[in-house]
Amino acid sequence: MTEQTPLIDHLTELRNRLLRMVAAVLLAFIAIAPFARHLFTMLAEPLARHLPAESSLIATQVASPFLTPFKMALVAAIFLAIPYLLYQVWAFIAPGLYQREKRLVFPLMVASSLLFYLGAGFAWLVVFPLVFGFFVAVAPEGVAVMTDIHHYLNFVLSLFIAFGLAFQVPVATVLIVRAGMTTPAALKKKRPYVLVGVFVIGMLLTPPDVISQTLLALPVYALFELGLVMAYWLVPGIREVEAQRGER
Repeated sequence: MTEQTPLIDHLTELRNRLLRMVAAVLLAFIAIAPFARHLFTMLAEPLARHLPAESSLIATQVASPFLTPFKMALVAAIFLAIPYLLYQVWAFIAPGLYQREKRLVFPLMVASSLLFYLGAGFAWLVVFPLVFGFFVAVAPEGVAVMTDIHHYLNFVLSLFIAFGLAFQVPVATVLIVRAGMTTPAALKKKRPYVLVGVFVIGMLLTPPDVISQTLLALPVYALFELGLVMAYWLVPGIREVEAQRGER
């Protein structure tokens, strides 16, 4: 019984933290839901500004005018709650970490949140205007560009998530260095392969057009270089490890 008690305590704490996470998303959704239609109009603006005067977004399904803004509000609530959700993850795992691990994990979780928002912001400010302008411009003559709101929302959400996840490269770099799988010096020697790899990632995570693939690949490569700098800063003794391996 004494062996089962800690497990029960952990499961109870996990349940409580999951309930807090759900409550945080629910509260954010309640706050956002009344403005869902206005927010969707803002979300559609990068495409709407490039559409011809006679074109507009359309709804091809009966429930789309209601369900699409509802879905967008729910996803937006999750996006807004990400820092709190990550904090709950941190609070659950922190008691089992050594002090040196705590000093590493918490900054990485904060950096992960900021990088996710930075990636989504980059998609909104840079990628969307270029991609939508390109798509509308290459439409064949006689084809009216009138996008369904449901498909449009799925498209932009996929780009938000793709760029948010791709911008986690510095965090991933630090983690694999911290785990002893490699060193910054060894990664520097693989730069040509990394450059090819980021373009492959851009091809897999973005729509099949060169613009969005390139706009994802180039920042990801720059973030890879940032990850090397962060690894030297956050992983103690890494320069000594490189010296022992003859990599410096």
